[in-house]
Amino acid sequence: MTGDKGISTGELWARLFKAPSIGAYLDENSGTTLPTFADYIAQLSDERSLKHEAVIARAGLERSFGHRLFNGMRKPSRDTVLQLAFGLGLDCDGAQQLLKVAGASALHPKVKRDAVIAYCLHNGCSLMDAQELLYENALPLLGGAKHE
Repeated sequence: MTGDKGISTGELWARLFKAPSIGAYLDENSGTTLPTFADYIAQLSDERSLKHEAVIARAGLERSFGHRLFNGMRKPSRDTVLQLAFGLGLDCDGAQQLLKVAGASALHPKVKRDAVIAYCLHNGCSLMDAQELLYENALPLLGGAKHE
């Protein structure tokens, strides 16, 4: 992964651990922070020429809630982030980055539910396809009951 200036995460770790103080590191690398979640999903939508309405619908989100996410007025749950990954048509790596920007835990292949979701993202499945596979494997659906 890279920051705003194209600096790899590995390079940032090296800079952090070589810095004479945390203040020096923060001053030197102030432009390498993650974007806000709202800015990031708007950027992804623009890059894919998708209207916010289309992303919200494809993500299976309630319309006004989806717009609050795009406006930065709401913080998404991990499931909502994953639904948006499907709505944006992201692959597994894109979804992992979206989860990182949201401050949510990454998908992990040892977690059955995560493995199904990652498989679906990797294979370009729709949200409905993913929900069907989750259901067939007796796993909680995205956006369903609390399970995080």
